[in-house]
Amino acid sequence: MCCGYLQHGNQRPERTGTTEDVRLRLDSQPWDCPLPARSMDHSGTSMRRSWWKNLYLQVLIAVTIGVLLGVAAPDIATAMKPFGDGFIKLVKMIIGPVIFLSVVVGIAKMGDLRQVGRIGVKALLYFELLTTLALVIGLLVANTVRPGAGMKIDPAQIDTSGIEVYRQAAQEQGVVSYLMHVIPDTFVSAFVDGDLLQVLVIALLSGIALTRMGALGHRVIEGMDELLHMFFGIVALIMRAAPIGAFGAMAFTVGKFGIGTLASLGWLLLSVYVTCLLFVFVVLGAVAHWSKFSLWQFLKYIRGELLLVLGTSSSEPALPRMLRRLEELGCHRSVVGLVLPTGYSFNLDGTCIYLTMAAVFIAQAVGVELSLRDELILIGVLLLTSKGAAGVTGSGFITLAATLGVLGGKVPVEGVALILGVDRFMSEARAITNLIGNGVATLVVARWEGLRDDDTMHAAFARGPRDEAEHNVVAGAAGAPAGSA
Repeated sequence: MCCGYLQHGNQRPERTGTTEDVRLRLDSQPWDCPLPARSMDHSGTSMRRSWWKNLYLQVLIAVTIGVLLGVAAPDIATAMKPFGDGFIKLVKMIIGPVIFLSVVVGIAKMGDLRQVGRIGVKALLYFELLTTLALVIGLLVANTVRPGAGMKIDPAQIDTSGIEVYRQAAQEQGVVSYLMHVIPDTFVSAFVDGDLLQVLVIALLSGIALTRMGALGHRVIEGMDELLHMFFGIVALIMRAAPIGAFGAMAFTVGKFGIGTLASLGWLLLSVYVTCLLFVFVVLGAVAHWSKFSLWQFLKYIRGELLLVLGTSSSEPALPRMLRRLEELGCHRSVVGLVLPTGYSFNLDGTCIYLTMAAVFIAQAVGVELSLRDELILIGVLLLTSKGAAGVTGSGFITLAATLGVLGGKVPVEGVALILGVDRFMSEARAITNLIGNGVATLVVARWEGLRDDDTMHAAFARGPRDEAEHNVVAGAAGAPAGSA
């Protein structure tokens, strides 16, 4: 049954009190609607019995079960991979249209193309500053901790059979090829290939064109806005499968690579995770403080999305829901639609930390000491190549192979095989850091441009995510006695 209307038992409610107010709110946000709650004797019982419907808890339980299955029965756990892959494919299916419509509607409704340009420039300046800082921090930590020192690996003895596909993809990367790749072959091919940068190019052009069309453009924009609501409804349906996807992905990861792989390269793994934590709570915490909001409250607000990323090892599945979360926090739709999707290609803080630390680790493991000049080249190249490492599992690995290749053979690309086993485990750290970094970036740029409502943001922090808060209200209202409305 449509969530636009609630039932009390089998009858439509006649009162216009709490339940009807909830109905009106749900009508305005159809993409976040839960299923109607069953009538209970009192609200407390209803809320207690419906805790298990919380997506955050479902994903948490699914991830835990996946880890346990991976440890107890690796063969069975490895066979769970299709569940994770299927869920990610469902999300990727919807990302292109959601990003396109969000950006087009945001630009067109803003109307002022100069303001759109200002937002874009400010976002890119912020991205470059933060990613450079992430690269430098990763380099400093790797040189201080030296996770690869003493391994004395002979490059000739490294099994490179598992990295051939990455090496081949890395050889195809370059500045010119990257820039040409941003331009799609056709309007439709960007959506077929699922390339976010290409979709952004088309969306920017479409939004600018609609802004210049006057009254006719306005009618098209209204239709696209309604279509966007439909796509968010699809997102809500897909998210019901998030626990299954998180279970499958986590079970496969632990079952395939095992705890032994973690132990053998544990020092590198621990160094990357600790560095990402320091970046989030020190650097992004300072940025959040400067922008007048609490990082901790923001992390609690997006806890469901963080768990989803943890379970799938990719930040892409959380993108559609993050668009809604940031709008709920008072950010103007135009800022959210421009900054967040662009950040998925240009503001990958976690990936930057991983790339510098992994590059230095490989050099240390094969007994190569990088000079200051080598490290500066490394940072300069990664400022470009990291922009191509979109938030998809495995893309950072390709970028690492491409980056080592520019050091003139000083660090053998074959050394990438050393971290093949733990790359999947490190992808959780960088994907979560990327997600948090892009959320913080959107809040910062929105306030910088004067398009963030702080009253709305603080109210949202106090209330919690809208879908969880409304689920509790609906459950309470539907379970209340008839005379209490």
